[in-house]
Amino acid sequence: MNNFQRTGAISNAHVGRDFEARARAILKSRGISLELNHKVPCGLGNLRKNHAFDLGSDDPPVIVECKCQTWTVGGNIPSAKMKNWAEAMFYFHMAPPNYRKIFFAERSLRSGRDESLLAYFRRTQAHMIPADVEFWELDRDSDALIIHED
Repeated sequence: MNNFQRTGAISNAHVGRDFEARARAILKSRGISLELNHKVPCGLGNLRKNHAFDLGSDDPPVIVECKCQTWTVGGNIPSAKMKNWAEAMFYFHMAPPNYRKIFFAERSLRSGRDESLLAYFRRTQAHMIPADVEFWELDRDSDALIIHED
């Protein structure tokens, strides 16, 4: 039987909430105060429906999606999670254009390679990524942060 639980964690939901809290604290230390579960009207054309982003604010307008997935234990691509990341890009696309959009991911390096999961996603799914999305990558064991400027 496969167990997709992160080793040493109570649950994957706890891992996600803990990562959101870390991201929120780091953003706050940079002068960006955000609330959890921030709702913003999203949609195509004139149809809009509120979508809850992991973190956000209306003043200033900022939305953040937090992801702390890793490569599989065998070093394979977590394909279902990559679909979830692509869905986050779609919500960024449908969000109001005046919002600053930050995709905040935990750094996960593929065993035996020097490519993070975020770098892999950006390389293989570039066609899904809106031009105005910022990518922030946080080390798992420290507050070392990489903000991708490209």
